[in-house]
Amino acid sequence: MVNKEQIGIVSWGAVSALGIDKKEVWEQYLSPKTLISYSTTYDTNTSTLLEKDNQYLHKLQLESKYYAQLDRSVLLSILASRQAVQNSNWKNNIDIGVNIGSSRGATQLFERFHTNFLQKENLKDDLLTSPLTTLGNISSWTAKDIGSTGLAFSHSMTCSTTFHSILNGIACLQSGFSKQFLVGGSEAPITPFTIAQMQALRIYNDKKSDYPCQAMDLKKTRNSMILGEGAAVFAIENKPKKPVAWINGIGFATESIEHPTSISKQGISLQKSMEMAVQYTDKSDIDIVITHSPGTIRGDQSEWNAIQQVFQKNSPAITCNKWKIGHTLGASGGLSLELGLLMILHNQFIPIPYLADSSLGKYPDKIENILINTVGFGGTAVSILISKPTNHL
Repeated sequence: MVNKEQIGIVSWGAVSALGIDKKEVWEQYLSPKTLISYSTTYDTNTSTLLEKDNQYLHKLQLESKYYAQLDRSVLLSILASRQAVQNSNWKNNIDIGVNIGSSRGATQLFERFHTNFLQKENLKDDLLTSPLTTLGNISSWTAKDIGSTGLAFSHSMTCSTTFHSILNGIACLQSGFSKQFLVGGSEAPITPFTIAQMQALRIYNDKKSDYPCQAMDLKKTRNSMILGEGAAVFAIENKPKKPVAWINGIGFATESIEHPTSISKQGISLQKSMEMAVQYTDKSDIDIVITHSPGTIRGDQSEWNAIQQVFQKNSPAITCNKWKIGHTLGASGGLSLELGLLMILHNQFIPIPYLADSSLGKYPDKIENILINTVGFGGTAVSILISKPTNHL
C-alpha cells in the first residue's frame, strides 16, 4: 500500500521506563542494561516508570478533580500527547483528530472497581464506574486536554493497536476528516489480574536474570515475556514542511488463527504486512527491521521465519526493545517506532546486547529506512516503513 499523499511524522511524545525526555531516552538505549526489574509487590518481573516520572502523573492528577479520577492509561496518554503537541506547530489548532488506542484500556481502574463490586454485599457499583472504564476515555480525555474539538475515537487491536491507530490516522487525513492527527497507544497493565493472565498462558518469565526478557534469542528454552507500561503518541499530517520522518510504506494482514494467542509458524500475516509495506521500495534499501518479538519461543521464531522469507539471504539488521522495557501491549508498536525515529535522528544502530555477536544481520553503516513490525493476538499484523526526511517519494 502506498499513500495517496506523503504522510510525515511531525513530532512525538512518549513515556515509559526509558523516561520522558528524548535525550534521556536515547542515553538509556545506549546502555546495554535492561530496565526490567524484579517487583516485590507483584513477586515477578515488570518494567515500570521511574519514581521521578511517576511524579509527572501525580502532578497531572492534581491539576483537576476530574484528572484525579482517571485511569493510569489515560494519564499516560495525556502526558505523551502534550509532548507531541508541544513539539509540533499545532498549538493553536482546535481541529486535531485523535485516535489513541489500548489493548486493555482502563486496566487498573476497572480491576479496582470490580474488586469493590464483589466485596459489597448489595453488589452495587460506584457511580462513575462505566464512564471511567470505557476505552473511549483515552482519546476523549486526551482531546479535551489538548483543546481539540475534532474527531476523537479509541480502539483495541491488542498488541498491534498503535499501528492500527496510525492506519486510522492516515485514512482520516487522506479522506479530509482532519488535516492533523494524533495517533498512538497507551497501556498500564501492571496489575495482579493482568500478570496472572500472562502467567496462565505460560509465557511470562518470573525468574531473576540479567536479561529476563530474551526477545529474539532463538535458542531460548523457555518463554520470557515481561509486562511493561507506557504510552507513545505521534503527530502526523500530509506533506509537512519539516517532518521527523516520512511514513513511506504501510502494510497489514490478518491470518486464520491456529490458536487465539498465536500466529502461524511461518508468520504468514507478518510476511504479507512486510511485503505490502516495502512493495515500492527496493528491499536492499531497508537498513533495519525492528521486530515485535514478545520474548516467547513461538512468537519470536515465527517473526524470524517471516523476515527470512521476505528478505531471503539479504536480511537487514534486526533489533527490538522488549529486552529493555518489556512488552507494553497496545503501546508497544509506538515505543518501537520511537526507537526507530531515534536511530534515524542519531544515525546509530541499537543492537540487542546479548545477541551482539549473533546472525541478526550486519550493523548498518547508514540509517535511512527502517521497517517496524507489530502483531496482535490471532495474527493481526501491521508493518510500517519510516524513512529519513531527505527521502521523498
